[in-house]
Amino acid sequence: MLKELQRIFQRKGLMEQALDESIEMLKEDWEMFRESIKSLRESETAEIGIDIEEKDLKINKFERDVRKKVLTHLAVNDVADLNAGLVLISIVIDIERIGDFTKNIVELAQNHPGKLYVEAWEEQIKKAEQTVSDNFGILIKAFEESDPEIAKQLLDDLWQTKKDCDACIWTLMKDKKQKIDVADAVAIALYMRYLKRISSHLMNAASSMINPFHRIGYCEKVRK
Repeated sequence: MLKELQRIFQRKGLMEQALDESIEMLKEDWEMFRESIKSLRESETAEIGIDIEEKDLKINKFERDVRKKVLTHLAVNDVADLNAGLVLISIVIDIERIGDFTKNIVELAQNHPGKLYVEAWEEQIKKAEQTVSDNFGILIKAFEESDPEIAKQLLDDLWQTKKDCDACIWTLMKDKKQKIDVADAVAIALYMRYLKRISSHLMNAASSMINPFHRIGYCEKVRK
């Protein structure tokens, strides 16, 4: 799949512009993610250093523009580019969804009484946050360098993060010995769910560099 994308993107034109815009969307998402964490975890008043709504609208505009560029390209070029065009549209859908989940984190911050800090849960939460944030950078590098090997690096880490997030949620539900108030318990459960969903969308985008269109979001198929 990557070779096909590279072949098309080497041609100056709409598809290359669409890829560039997809990378910019990811960078916007990464900034939104970092700022949403600060809002939830460091501010007593859910203060945030960016206009999250404006950022979200910008990402939505990028998504529409990418779709338009891909459609226009496919309308006047070889049908052989169809698969790559579909892949790119799939990528921007995942990137746009990441932006939505960062907004959810900000909404959580705005409704939680004070910053979210529960000492007994800090190690698990910080590990998930850091892994997700680090892998934004890895995915951006993979796209900028058109390197599927870089994209593969994040799959295992994020898969483990998804499992860790689920484990936290189930512990909150099942462990009756947890000494945690209701607001914090609900906030942690929602937050871990949002981190899991962001991880999933990053993995989907990464898998688009490795797999053909019909296997995006699934493990790389091992040929025997």
